[in-house]
Amino acid sequence: MAREFDALDRRITAALQVNGRASWRRIASVLGEPERSVARRGNRLLERRLITVIGLCVTGDPVIVRTRHASGGLRMGGTALARRPDTTFSYAVTGTVDCVTELFCAPRRLLAVTVDELPGLPGVVGVETLPVLRYYRTVHEWFPGILAPEEVAELCDVAPAPSSAETPMVEELSDADQAILRALSNNGRLTHEALGRLAGVSEPTARRRVEWLRSSGLVHLRAVVEPALLGLPVEALLWITTAPHAVDRVGRALLESDWVRYAAALMGEYQLLCHVAAPSKADLYEFITAGEWAREATVVDTALVVGPFKRSGVLVA
Repeated sequence: MAREFDALDRRITAALQVNGRASWRRIASVLGEPERSVARRGNRLLERRLITVIGLCVTGDPVIVRTRHASGGLRMGGTALARRPDTTFSYAVTGTVDCVTELFCAPRRLLAVTVDELPGLPGVVGVETLPVLRYYRTVHEWFPGILAPEEVAELCDVAPAPSSAETPMVEELSDADQAILRALSNNGRLTHEALGRLAGVSEPTARRRVEWLRSSGLVHLRAVVEPALLGLPVEALLWITTAPHAVDRVGRALLESDWVRYAAALMGEYQLLCHVAAPSKADLYEFITAGEWAREATVVDTALVVGPFKRSGVLVA
């Protein structure tokens, strides 16, 4: 893997994070770079899978799963969690648990998932589930501060629905919509013409359906990239305890930092989970000890992310 992107690679990546379906011509115009250079760089990043643009479609309600693994069993267990189609991310971490995973399931299935499926995974010796009450930010809403606000505004074409802890069910969609979702889950940059052929509809219809799926929150486009390539190699999960009346203030205060990739309010021992990507451990220390949000946090349990098994629905080798 490349150690770190150069300035243009970062700006192209940031543009794809804002709008993963934007044409190279449009991205070049916004960035003020030659279209040929942007297309060559962008295609190289995609072909080498340093960036993967996907349409992430999740159904059911989100649950954070913390697992402990037998000695030597973390890689096997983490991989098993990552390969489940109902998980979006899975990270090996330091601390009292070994792996943290986000999983989506229908409420009626939560008992079976918690009691039967997760404890039966290879290498897993302990499972803790913490349902998500609300999101403050998910990774598809994360912009790492590389582009200017006016550049972000120029790239936006569809206002995506904010992530919700109550996800619409895909069974209610038409066959054409479900075909489009399946195609986007493999390649979020497929043209409307290609999507129309796969779904058996016209190109204008495919365009309208994609816009509706995105604006309704049924699909979230994500440009998946290792934060280290953007100069943010230190990732940590912060398990935050605070008084009930302060949860919302702390959650919103976390969003003031571009390093916060993900923040959610949880049921259970901790009120909030925050995923941070920082330039260094010194910067992480500053974020934890001097951030405005920390004034109302009573306990912050910090775990270093030592490696991903899955990011935003994409398996990591």
